[in-house]
Amino acid sequence: MPPRRRSRLLVAPVFALLLVLAGCGAHTAPGAPPQVVAGVRSDDEGSRGPAGAPAAPAPPAPPVRPLEIPGLGPGTRAQIPVDARQAFVVTGRGADSNESTAVLYARDAPDRSWTPVFAPWAAHNGMEGWTDEHYTGDLRSPVGVFGLTDAGGKLPDPGTLLPYDEEEYFAVEGDGFFGEPLAGSFDYVVAINYNRVEGVSPIDHERPLGEDRGGGIWIHVDHGGPTQGCVSVSEDRMKELLLTLDPEKKPVVVMGDKASLAR
Repeated sequence: MPPRRRSRLLVAPVFALLLVLAGCGAHTAPGAPPQVVAGVRSDDEGSRGPAGAPAAPAPPAPPVRPLEIPGLGPGTRAQIPVDARQAFVVTGRGADSNESTAVLYARDAPDRSWTPVFAPWAAHNGMEGWTDEHYTGDLRSPVGVFGLTDAGGKLPDPGTLLPYDEEEYFAVEGDGFFGEPLAGSFDYVVAINYNRVEGVSPIDHERPLGEDRGGGIWIHVDHGGPTQGCVSVSEDRMKELLLTLDPEKKPVVVMGDKASLAR
């Protein structure tokens, strides 16, 4: 009996060695029980770890960050109120340029991505460009983020959700810087909340920062040339803007030259 026990002990290592040498070429005949090679069952290889242990769960996908408005630096983004869900972004070509581009962006919630509502619009700004500290008569548009809460114009309300003041006072005459007629420029306006009281007509004259800091900065109908400090887009675009701005979405204008907005 002792010799037979020794012969069985010699057979087991040889059989195990044959299985190892067979490697990936080993297969199981149909109906045969699954084999175990190097501690992994052939019927669920890849779904279980060594020696049949469950595989580690896949790591969670990293959170997707909301898309920001292109061209805005951290300083400018920080000025946009958390609850704002509409942003009319006016980007000047340069600090001394009176030509700019305007895009309306929107988001469904404060933690959602900003997406453009319209394709970019051509726009004008102040004759001398932009400034971080606007004063009366400098012919520059103020750089910053300002609320859009009130509208008005010489023409009847086209259907905006903003409070709208229809008033003959919005009539304007004369010529612009390049000799272009100014008539119709204030047919539709949206007041930019720079040095003004919110919740009143755009023609209100109260200036919280003082008269020397300017005022009456509006988005209005473009007359084909630069402005005194306002932002202007075509009449059709003004109508679109008025019909899209929603006070429930806390709209703002983000305005300035490209370099300033990138700060």
